[in-house]
Amino acid sequence: MTETTAILVGASSMLSKEIAKRLSASGMKLVLLAQDTASLDDVLTQLPETTQVFPLNIADAEQTITQLQQVWQQVGGAQLVLVNTGLNSYHPDLPWQLEQEIIDVNVKGFAAVCNTFFRLFREQGYGQLAAINSIAGLRGGPSVAFHAAKAFAINYLEGLSMHAQRLKLPIDITDIQLGLLDKAAMQHSQLWLSPVEEVARQTVNALLRRKRRVIVTKRWVTVAWLTRWLPEYIYNTRHWKQKKKRSK
Repeated sequence: MTETTAILVGASSMLSKEIAKRLSASGMKLVLLAQDTASLDDVLTQLPETTQVFPLNIADAEQTITQLQQVWQQVGGAQLVLVNTGLNSYHPDLPWQLEQEIIDVNVKGFAAVCNTFFRLFREQGYGQLAAINSIAGLRGGPSVAFHAAKAFAINYLEGLSMHAQRLKLPIDITDIQLGLLDKAAMQHSQLWLSPVEEVARQTVNALLRRKRRVIVTKRWVTVAWLTRWLPEYIYNTRHWKQKKKRSK
C-alpha cells in the first residue's frame, strides 16, 4: 500500500475537482468517488493516469458501506480520505420528502462514510479523515434539515477525534467548515464569495497540516464567531425579520 493515496468521496463538485488537482500536485495518488463518474471526465484529463475512479451513491447507507470496503480493498488502503457530499435546498412549506432526502444523505450517508473509513483506518493503524463541512452547523437556520445535519456532522467528527485519542491511534480528524458560500453566491457578494481556487488552496493547506478544525476562507471566521455567540433574538431577527416597505 502506498502511503500517499488520497480518497475523495464526492469528487464531482467544482471544489472537489480543484482540491484533487492540488492534492495530485503535492504528490498524492488519487482515488475519486462520485455518483456520476462521467462528470469527472474533464478533470481526469488534468490528472495522472494512475487516478482511479469508482461510482458511489451514499443515499443507501448499507450499500455505501459495502462499496467503500470493496474500494478500499481494491486500492490497497489510503493515507487521506476527504468527504465532500451533501444536499442543500430550501422550501418555505418544509415538505417532508425534501427534509428526508437531506437527512438520508447528509446524516445517514455522511455517518456511514465516516464510520466506515474510521474503522478501516483503525485496522490499518493510522490515517486522516477529513470532511467538507459548513459553519451553517453552528446554529439553526432557514434550511432546517441542512443546518441540523451540519451540526450533526460537526459533532460526529469531534466524537471520532475523541475516540481516536482514547484508542491512542494516529488517526487525525479534520473538519473543514466552509463559510456560507451558497448564500454569498445567491447574493452575488464580491466581499464574501471567494474564488474556488482560493477555497481549495486553504482547504488543501489545512489537510496537509493535519489541522483539527479550520474555517475556510479565513474571512468567515468573524461571521462564525458572531453566529455562535449572538443572542437568539438578534440572530433570529437578522435572518427572519421582514423589512417594512417605505411609504411613498
